[in-house]
Amino acid sequence: MEERVPGCDSAKNLQPSRLGVSDHRDGIADEAGRRPGRASVTQYSVVIQLPGTQIDGPKMDESSTAGDTPKRDGILRRVLEELGLVSLYASSRDVKLLCLQRFVRMFAYGVSTLILVAYLSALAIPKTGIGLFMTLTLVGDICISFFLTLFADALGRRAVLALGALLMAASGVVFALSGSYWVLLVAAVVGVISPSGNEIGPFRAIEESIAAQLTEPKNRSDIYAWYNLLGLVGAACGCMACGWILQYFTETLQWDVVRAYRAMYFGYAVIGLLKLTLTLLLSHSVESEKKQLEIRSRNDEMRPLLEGTTSANAPPKKRLRGLFPDISKESVPVVITLCLLFALDSFGSGLAPLSWITFYFKSQFGIEEGTLGSIFFVTQTIAGASMIVASSLAKRFGNVNTMIFTHLPSQIFRSLLGVPSDVRLALVFLILNASMQSMDTGPRSAFLATIVLPAERTAVMGTVNVVKTTAQSLGPILTGVLVDRNLFWVCFVGSGGLKILYDLGLLAFFKNKEKERERAERSRIERDEEQQQGGTNS
Repeated sequence: MEERVPGCDSAKNLQPSRLGVSDHRDGIADEAGRRPGRASVTQYSVVIQLPGTQIDGPKMDESSTAGDTPKRDGILRRVLEELGLVSLYASSRDVKLLCLQRFVRMFAYGVSTLILVAYLSALAIPKTGIGLFMTLTLVGDICISFFLTLFADALGRRAVLALGALLMAASGVVFALSGSYWVLLVAAVVGVISPSGNEIGPFRAIEESIAAQLTEPKNRSDIYAWYNLLGLVGAACGCMACGWILQYFTETLQWDVVRAYRAMYFGYAVIGLLKLTLTLLLSHSVESEKKQLEIRSRNDEMRPLLEGTTSANAPPKKRLRGLFPDISKESVPVVITLCLLFALDSFGSGLAPLSWITFYFKSQFGIEEGTLGSIFFVTQTIAGASMIVASSLAKRFGNVNTMIFTHLPSQIFRSLLGVPSDVRLALVFLILNASMQSMDTGPRSAFLATIVLPAERTAVMGTVNVVKTTAQSLGPILTGVLVDRNLFWVCFVGSGGLKILYDLGLLAFFKNKEKERERAERSRIERDEEQQQGGTNS
């Protein structure tokens, strides 16, 4: 039945199309103006038409405005998704804290890298002693990192991260107070001091394992891309801040250099305490699934009933054996193959590290330090930006394909660095190499998280990092021998060639393996969700 409003000619005057009434909807609309799968509520405005008057049409085209807004919102969201910001925003609080910890820690490493050699030189330590110092520091890092990551899941991930932060702070205090070579060496070997600005300590393997556990497989490449990007930015900011602060201490305050360096190491210790604070803010969700079950069982009064179907049937482990991670038989050949391939890649990196590349451009083309610093600042910035592009590619082509087909071309340009006699062509190869050399970093971490089982991630990632660090430390020895014989180009060719072999090996062994593990992990997640829902309903 048609209702009429007094004073109106007809109910037609209530039609929204004639009154300029628009639908009010939240979210993103489709082209038809309605969001699929959701009811749409239309609000009508009743206009009373007085005798002798006419109803004015809409003063503005609201339909076109309402249509443009969802399109703009859709484009903006698509851009944010491609940049990985949607995944980062939707991630848990613990994941955001891990990314912040990565930035803070690499900021401190950037500070230490800029002043370590200069500080030891100011203490009248000879260059051979400084070289031995840095080598032993690396050896100590390998041993301690391997031990802590091996037992991190059993001891507690938060506890190991907190211990690492305390060692980091303690190292800073010792470096700020002592001038003895052997005391500083013990502090560097036992504590956490980065000799090259790269990641050291047990932090990265544990943090990447936590991020994999708390992140959906499809979003891992985004999270790892931003995790690594923030680390690169943190190191760059640490170097820059340290340089300006040192200049203020020595030029404005007229401090001697040793006092200024020690003040910076006090700052290093403070940053270590800040990292400790961020670690303590992490929740129990960062612990391994096995550790979480242990925590819940201790706090649950109904432990016998809850564990009757699982742990009651499992034979108890000896206390020491229980600290070791359980590596399945099917994972052993996978881990061995990964270690061999990553060792090949890292040895190639060690043949032509950044320090040797900068020396090559300085000695071969006579580039001044200021210009050289600007060149490598640009290349590092390009390398950092390329990580975000890689996460977008990984969503479409998979982690393995993204790793291989971005990393392989960059190594061709790396091999050619020593060929040109013209500086401009050499810089072109350098920039082309930098534009793709870091694109495999995020997908590599996501690939590692997928290819190994959840209970094995921390131990496997720690083992892989130790193997990579060990292999990389062997490269500079051979590089020094080749440079003494004026064979710098052999270093670049050997470095690029080994990395290309790594890419081909990865393609041969793991192209299809990743998809199988992804399907298995999705099935496991679905089973866990069904069990949780079943437990809640019962």
